[in-house]
Amino acid sequence: MRRGNARFVAGEPGHPRQDVDRRHELAAGQRPRAALFGCSDSRLAAEIIFDKGLGDLFVVRNAGQVISDSVVGSLEYAVAVLGVPLIVVLGHDECGAVRAAIDSTSPDAPPLPPHIWRLISPIVPAVRRVQRAGTADGIPPAAVDAEEVGREHLRDTVGELLHASELISEAVAAGRLAIVGANYRLAEGTAVPDVVVGIAGHD
Repeated sequence: MRRGNARFVAGEPGHPRQDVDRRHELAAGQRPRAALFGCSDSRLAAEIIFDKGLGDLFVVRNAGQVISDSVVGSLEYAVAVLGVPLIVVLGHDECGAVRAAIDSTSPDAPPLPPHIWRLISPIVPAVRRVQRAGTADGIPPAAVDAEEVGREHLRDTVGELLHASELISEAVAAGRLAIVGANYRLAEGTAVPDVVVGIAGHD
């Protein structure tokens, strides 16, 4: 994945395993090399930014890469049934869900539609920590560093995944699985690891 991302950054993607033969090869089953849990942002197309092909990545996405039962179940399937040795949790800068979580902490913030609020509310603890770390009185929402909130939320997401899934945490403890939390830089196109759990020898 590092090599594929480097090709993408350099503007020299190989577009591997995207032909008719590969499509036919996969018709009877899949054996992806990694699972990726990322944000639904349209700028984070996993197979493009890592220059992967059909069947290479098992991808799960929602706005703000927020842990939910469906996310955990999908990733457990990737680990237990498909045998992936790596889960990449991918956050990014300029995230709309992170910005919405920051804005929601303003005293005069308008109420959000309930489904959107339920989606972004797990990001709010990261916002509060960044606010408290700034000054004794806290930082007003307009001055909060959204990138720092995104990094905090990424680490929270990795921790919550391990907490929510005994299957995944046991696979990490047994050395069968690694989890890498990475931040994607929209302008540069780079995916930069931020937190690594387990044996991350797979690329």
